[in-house]
Amino acid sequence: MNTTFERTATTTDEWYTPKEIIDALGVFDTDPCAPVNPLWQTAIRMYNKNHDGLTKNWIGRVWLNPPYSRPLIENFVKRLAEHGNGIALLFNRCDSKMFQDIIFEKATAMKFLRNRIRFFRPDGTRGDSPGCGSILIAFGEENVEILKTCSTEGKYVRIN
Repeated sequence: MNTTFERTATTTDEWYTPKEIIDALGVFDTDPCAPVNPLWQTAIRMYNKNHDGLTKNWIGRVWLNPPYSRPLIENFVKRLAEHGNGIALLFNRCDSKMFQDIIFEKATAMKFLRNRIRFFRPDGTRGDSPGCGSILIAFGEENVEILKTCSTEGKYVRIN
């Protein structure tokens, strides 16, 4: 997560997706960007920064809440687009080069989340509201229907 949007004094890539979002999207096979000390399971296979998820084999349906520092975010999103089966959670920055060149070209659907997500810190406490809203990005047909019908509130849009 790009922590310049987070209203805290400290910056880190260690922010965790709320469990209710993961639960709403079903079971994932691989999470290449899992926390070092996860608060809950995000996928069957979880790789953290010590495993270097970019070098691992991504199997099946992928959950991606990438580190928002550059160039890691672009590298992980590009890899998911090439893999073609998964859902990414990103800040809603549709004007960015990454959205214009990768996401709009390869994604199959998006869900603009209704409220800003208060991510979790490694100690289990919730962070403040970030300065930008979030979006779920689906890659692959299996994820289109899941994104369309999941309980997470927001505006669903089919892309390709």
